[in-house]
Amino acid sequence: MEFAYGGRILKLLIVRRERLQKLNVCKEDSKRRTMSNLDRRKFLKNMAAGVAVGGIIGSETNACAGELTSRKPNIVYVLADQWRALATGYAGDPNVKTPYLDELAARSANFETAVSVCPVCTPYRASLMTGRYPLSTGMFLNDLYLPSEELCMAEIFKQAGYDTGYIGKWHLDGHGRDVYIPKARRQGFDYWKVLECTHDYNNSLYYAGEDSKIRKWKGYDAYAQTKDAQQYIREHAKQEKPFILVLSYGGPHFPHDSAPEKIKDLYPPESIKLRPNVPSTKKKVAQKEAQGYYAHCTAIDSCVSQLYKTIEEVDMAEETIFVFTSDHGEMLGSQGHPPKQKQCPWDESIRVPFLLRYPAGGAGKGRKVKAPINTPDILPTLLSLAAIDIPETIEGEDLSGYVTGERSQERAALFMMVSPWSCGLEKGFRGVRTSRYTYVRDTDGPWLMYDNQSDPCQLKNLVGNTNYSELQKELEAELQKKLKKTGDKLLPKEHYIKEWGYKTNKSGAVGYWFEHKHRNNKRPITYPVVQSPEKH
Repeated sequence: MEFAYGGRILKLLIVRRERLQKLNVCKEDSKRRTMSNLDRRKFLKNMAAGVAVGGIIGSETNACAGELTSRKPNIVYVLADQWRALATGYAGDPNVKTPYLDELAARSANFETAVSVCPVCTPYRASLMTGRYPLSTGMFLNDLYLPSEELCMAEIFKQAGYDTGYIGKWHLDGHGRDVYIPKARRQGFDYWKVLECTHDYNNSLYYAGEDSKIRKWKGYDAYAQTKDAQQYIREHAKQEKPFILVLSYGGPHFPHDSAPEKIKDLYPPESIKLRPNVPSTKKKVAQKEAQGYYAHCTAIDSCVSQLYKTIEEVDMAEETIFVFTSDHGEMLGSQGHPPKQKQCPWDESIRVPFLLRYPAGGAGKGRKVKAPINTPDILPTLLSLAAIDIPETIEGEDLSGYVTGERSQERAALFMMVSPWSCGLEKGFRGVRTSRYTYVRDTDGPWLMYDNQSDPCQLKNLVGNTNYSELQKELEAELQKKLKKTGDKLLPKEHYIKEWGYKTNKSGAVGYWFEHKHRNNKRPITYPVVQSPEKH
């Protein structure tokens, strides 16, 4: 096997050595009481030995910590794929039927401006797991391997005494889309029913635990995966240890026509109302794709209903942090982009649903949160709500105060595509999204600016409009502040491909392959894998 990406290895050795030698350094203001002078290997060694590294986070970072019981909350994190924020009944979509999510939104903290930091699968998932930005981890393309040097969600929660489980799509291994992922590459998750990546919903494969024999989910995979998650919850309800379970669905990501037929019948294509920013030339194909897209959404809505009812049946709802969200959105023809497209800076692509319910932590009644939440913010927010120390490696912000209603001030979320591929965009871009405004620049300069309150379909680009020159200056300053904080110079995409040592194909993507004979893109005899420096 040939291991490539030497540039990335060198960068990892230089950058991560500095960052990971201090996982948790005490802040000068003592607002976070943390583990000091632990590198990742010591962290994991202590974890294996069962050494407790707990502590209550300071009141400003976790105002509800004092209300928690001695038993830490369970966490059920439901992650859809390519479900845009607009595609729910509670968000006002005139087509989609999501009765349970509408009900859940009415009794959850509903982050109305949840942003995908990099709106495509692998970069989002790496940011979720690490609480870090794509240029800090190098995870800005699909089908990369998240190296073992990164400190991830399950490892942190396991250290705090949690059982850890993952069901569904992973897309962080980079060794092929249907290969067995050994325990050493699972980033701390123990219960494991996973495939790296599949959207073959009615012929969906997976591996279970330490068994390298490939299996197949029965029927439409979201239904079977939900049943497995329900069983996990029932079994763990009998135990004293808290757990974190990630349930990662493949839908409503295309192929859209593979949604359950009976549900597709609810959405005759000709009756589907498209957004005003879908040009007439895209209307027919967008309606056809939207039929299956919305059917996948409705199917998953029923899954979320069954899952949460199980949590209520075992009397765990009060002490469970329940999240429903997605990794990125879907254009469905908006702005003239083809259905199935993401990687774009418009709301259809970057905004996702984000519901968080946690009655014991102050999020048991409906509350709309206007301030944006970004992908790197999710992990520190969950840790804070669970009264677990936030490692220094995490770059996102603890937003637990917005969950409990104790914070409401405006903020901005940074989003990006470092190196777009196969999406009609040639240049990388960076942007900020506030509760009202969107501002984007690419490597050539300012590109897009929208007032999403007066122009929700983002049809009027305000960049260069003299009536909005002060607003543009303010948003530019906010973007530059974010870029400086993350060390991002917004250089051409070729710079980052070279810096991290990636090899891309003609479309700009990292190649992927399948091991099993019934699939195309067979694994070559030698192939590049993003290999962590620990194994060199």
